[in-house]
Amino acid sequence: MALQITDLNEMQILVENYRRIIEISRQLNSTLEHRSLLQQIISAVTEILQTEAASILLIDPITGELKFEIASNINPHAMETIIVPMEGSIAGWIATHGEPRVIQDVTQEPGHFQAVDDTIAFKTRNLLGVPLRTHKKVIGVIQAVNKQGSEKFTEADVNTLTILASQAAIAIENARLFRQSDFIAEMVHELRTPLAGLKASTTLLMRPTLPEEKRTDIINLIQSETDRLIRLTTEFLDLAQLESGRTRLEITKFELTRFIEESIEVLRPQAQEKGISIELEGPSMVVAGDRGKLKQVLLNLLTNAIKYNRPHGKIFLRWQLDGDFVHLQVVDTGYGISKENQKQMFQKFFRVADTAGFTQGTGLGLVITKHIIEAHGGEIWLESEEGVGTSFHFTLPMK
Repeated sequence: MALQITDLNEMQILVENYRRIIEISRQLNSTLEHRSLLQQIISAVTEILQTEAASILLIDPITGELKFEIASNINPHAMETIIVPMEGSIAGWIATHGEPRVIQDVTQEPGHFQAVDDTIAFKTRNLLGVPLRTHKKVIGVIQAVNKQGSEKFTEADVNTLTILASQAAIAIENARLFRQSDFIAEMVHELRTPLAGLKASTTLLMRPTLPEEKRTDIINLIQSETDRLIRLTTEFLDLAQLESGRTRLEITKFELTRFIEESIEVLRPQAQEKGISIELEGPSMVVAGDRGKLKQVLLNLLTNAIKYNRPHGKIFLRWQLDGDFVHLQVVDTGYGISKENQKQMFQKFFRVADTAGFTQGTGLGLVITKHIIEAHGGEIWLESEEGVGTSFHFTLPMK
């Protein structure tokens, strides 16, 4: 149906909207970082359509479920718990039929999925949703929620969001393909080194004149490289699931001090071997989160604090309430990290040489740690001074 413009002011608004869409399209086409891309899209929706909130729901390529990928009115922790049904929801209808929907009053709409509002304590009055369609299929839904000033969504709004959604869908698909191909290339590159080592070792073992002492050394090397391959493939899988959003957080309540003490006991033998002491400082409190995933975070940070510490050094693990968040610190008295290396610490496969000059690990631990913290709605950062030590900080929402 052709868009009918009867008011000069409406025409001017529409022209300005199209100008902004062209500008935003250029930005989207130059952005391949997934989270940044999604944030740009929902910011554009709330700005252009003048709404209180906006959200993007994507269809899980494996399960076929419709899940919130980003929303201006829902924190990441809450999004993890919400699955929107394909049947019995407006977003599900849009994704299934591939057509826009305008609901001017959700209280009169039987298909409104009230469970989302109940979960996030938000009241939806009206909404506009359009499908995110690539040239092959519908990959999700983009929604504009609550027109500001109690206004109603217009036909111009539908056209504007449809155009923006078409640009957004292509940008999302391009980012997915880039991330997938980039990750596979990095994975293959990292697997080559241990595989080459294993091949060389087996060739040496086949020599009949090889001394028994050398044979034992090679067998130990094979075991070490096999363990490294297992760690690599496990962490590749963890990271792939976290980046795709397929990992679900199993939220439970637990006492923080006891949780920290349990994590320290796992690594105490490593610390004692280097004569490193670990000191705790923080109040007793109950927090909520995925206990297993957060233990993975703490073990990774503590392992690094031991690995890059001085012999007979110290580790301080501190935590305190900071508004609606608990702020945790893992501080070591090691050799510190250079300013240049600090910029790359959360990049995939980046590793700092240890005190003996060797690079260890997979270079994925801190990347996985960052994803887990952000999935909980928190932040992670580091502070370091060469010759003094390093402090990793992360926050977790109390609610």
